[in-house]
Amino acid sequence: MSRSASTKAAAKAAAKPTSEARLAVYSGTFDPLTLGHEDVIARAARLFDQLIVAVAAAHHKKTQFTLEQRLSLARQSLAEWPQVRVLPFDGLIMDFCRQHGATAVVRGIRNASDFDYEAQMAAMNRKLLPTVETVFVLPQPELQCISSTLVREIARLGGDVSALVNPAVAAQLRSAHSAALH
Repeated sequence: MSRSASTKAAAKAAAKPTSEARLAVYSGTFDPLTLGHEDVIARAARLFDQLIVAVAAAHHKKTQFTLEQRLSLARQSLAEWPQVRVLPFDGLIMDFCRQHGATAVVRGIRNASDFDYEAQMAAMNRKLLPTVETVFVLPQPELQCISSTLVREIARLGGDVSALVNPAVAAQLRSAHSAALH
């Protein structure tokens, strides 16, 4: 089958109505989950029947919070959305998507450098699992400056992060940093 025939066949298959729930995955380290992440999740939850927030084990990064803490904080922060599940994942996101029957991966884009990186990842993910689409979602403009890295740094230096994260996350950050000072 030629590339254009393959593309047409995929588009035709995608256009068929289905009774199956459309499931998307939004993955990340979420160390910690920010209001920017929550905004992307809220937008994606309106686009899909179900959304899995896949919290990465992140062996390649030194995280402030353990995987269990990040899962707990995400579950607390996202409890108001019944169609959103929070699950751990380790390995390739496309393997996770295949295991859970996802039709899409959601990625939050804050700026041009995010887009450059995410576009390359989307192309590679398409090579790995062509049946899963990548959907880019922009958070509200006032949330686009928020990153987990900046939130951790502000909290570490004693700054107020309450306008950047869910109250449960802010409390955990305060607790972690006050314990580190004593």
